[in-house]
Amino acid sequence: MQPRPSVIALTNNLTEKDWYALALGEATLQVPHDRMQEVRANRAFLEEGLHREDVTWYGIHTGFGALCNTRIGKDRLEELQHNLVLSHACGCGSDAEPEVVRLMLALKVHSLAMAYSGVRPEILEALLDFYNHDMLPVVPTQGSLGASGDLAPLAHLVLPLLGMGECDYLGSRISGRMALERLGRAALQLGAKEGLALLNGTQYMLASGWVALMKARRLDRWATLCAALSSEAFLVSDQPFDEMIHRIRPHAGQVRAAEQMRMLLEGSLLREIPRPAVQDPYAFRCIPQVHGTSKQVLDAWASMLLVESNAVTDNPLVDHRLGKVLSGGNFHGQVLAMAFDHAALAISEWASMAERRIFLLLSGTRGLPPFLARDSGVESGLMIAQYTAAALVSQNKQLATPTVVDTLPSSNGQEDHVSMGANGVNRLRPMLDNAMTVQAIEWLTAIRAMSYRQEGLGPVLHRWVAQYGEQVTLPSGDAQWSLYIQATLDFMRSMPLDSLAVTTATTPN
Repeated sequence: MQPRPSVIALTNNLTEKDWYALALGEATLQVPHDRMQEVRANRAFLEEGLHREDVTWYGIHTGFGALCNTRIGKDRLEELQHNLVLSHACGCGSDAEPEVVRLMLALKVHSLAMAYSGVRPEILEALLDFYNHDMLPVVPTQGSLGASGDLAPLAHLVLPLLGMGECDYLGSRISGRMALERLGRAALQLGAKEGLALLNGTQYMLASGWVALMKARRLDRWATLCAALSSEAFLVSDQPFDEMIHRIRPHAGQVRAAEQMRMLLEGSLLREIPRPAVQDPYAFRCIPQVHGTSKQVLDAWASMLLVESNAVTDNPLVDHRLGKVLSGGNFHGQVLAMAFDHAALAISEWASMAERRIFLLLSGTRGLPPFLARDSGVESGLMIAQYTAAALVSQNKQLATPTVVDTLPSSNGQEDHVSMGANGVNRLRPMLDNAMTVQAIEWLTAIRAMSYRQEGLGPVLHRWVAQYGEQVTLPSGDAQWSLYIQATLDFMRSMPLDSLAVTTATTPN
């Protein structure tokens, strides 16, 4: 394993870029000394109360869920926590991406380090070891209801700490027992409350949300580049991007989207050609309004993730400062689930607008041949590429159906309203893949359309088109377009995210 170039200490002011770095394994994770001291003090308070007969603390003296009124004997509290992890490891489906698992580990450490969970420092040290050595537990993506925390995914996350489950390490799948041997660690023996603290929390939804947002940021930036290139190819009027229009309806995303379009079109010789229509279709004319709304959704999504990343989502909460143990509902994922539903709509709309622009570029108008075919009739051009885009857009519309409204009761009715936030974030993965593919088809289509134009692009778009041409050479006639769609996707995903920021200085790296 290569040394990591930076160190991130878990504080309450980590940025979006910090969480991306942690997801990508680009930093070593640390817990500050003062945080560990608070964790020790928190555990000491809990242990003092373990043998009190005058209090009953949920999950500490009792069973779980609907068994919350069943008091457990003192001599069986450790067995209670061990059995909790085993019984809750009920996940299924595909495995979570490495980026998600890294963030689950980091976020769980961060939550426990807030010192409201009553765990020993040894628990944090074990999680840090797994993160810093890229020993990634195998976590199934399905099984969480997004309330009571992400119980099933988190149970699988911590199984290897107990010498069970499996891990991915340096490209190999190994047992939890072998993982501990590689790290030189003994299996953890969970004390009172510790199993519950490890399983309660929103870390699966939260980690998946960060990884999805990272991909959505890339989608946002490519959607802008693609829209600008399509606008040039279709000889669109630049009036809809005029600063005055957006100054008098100043939604932040709309203003930013219009500004970015102006930057990308600046210096274009195509602007000197008379426009063929007084007004363009909405897919072009309303780019600032539609793209801008999706941009604002991403910003709200990021803000919510930052708050949640610095939150404690355990239950019960142990506060040694006030001398309290309180049962509440911070594990409920409603705030995340609602944000994911909004995100799904934003992603769907980017793809929907792109498909309409593809359709127009292939419509045989504004001096462009039908389907951009060189020998129309004998050749079909990009006709079926639009079919593919339409199929993906249709699937995204189906996936964009809200998940948060589909609650189902569990635990014999004790957990009677759940967020379904895990399902909500899981569907963002295929939606983002679909939307990026539609953007790749739009970019490819706009590049082909530009081959029929004589005048030049502005300097920023020109540099991006030139960079693309160095990696992908499009054929002059018909071809197996799937190969070029994939090559375009590879190009779009290979660009560093920072290089895609749309400014007058934007240039490919």
